Amino acid sequence: MSRVKSPSGQRKIGGFSLMELMIVVAIVAILGSIAYPSYLNQVTKSRRTDAQAVLMEAAQFMERFYTENNRYDQDTGGTAVALPAQLQESPRDGGTKSYDITVQASTASTYTLRATPKNGQAGDGFLQVTNTFAKGWDGDNSGALSSAEQTWSQH
Repeated sequence: MSRVKSPSGQRKIGGFSLMELMIVVAIVAILGSIAYPSYLNQVTKSRRTDAQAVLMEAAQFMERFYTENNRYDQDTGGTAVALPAQLQESPRDGGTKSYDITVQASTASTYTLRATPKNGQAGDGFLQVTNTFAKGWDGDNSGALSSAEQTWSQH
């Protein structure tokens, strides 16, 4: 705001014109329309990274299970393998869960762990890791891993 003297000698307080205000609003809207999608993309990536970390912890659990039972699919008593509760969802700490972590398949000598997206992450494609630590991300959300999707890297 600026102070302007009127012809009568009194001070008038000047302000922003409506046009100036509208220009500022338009600039802020343009910047927001550019920044918001980028922000959402970063949130999606961070949720995916968290699911990858939980998958790796689940893979470590499976390796310990194998060490104790000499097989991946069941323990020495014949009970089928099950992930501990803290490894069944991502993120592990509070907040809205973005992925379900499951043992997709297991035999005596192999396993496949899968993280299936849900809630705000739905449509991002599943993540998986196998007993050989082969990793995959269904980046195109087709329901299957193509040869180009045999990695957790972004395509």
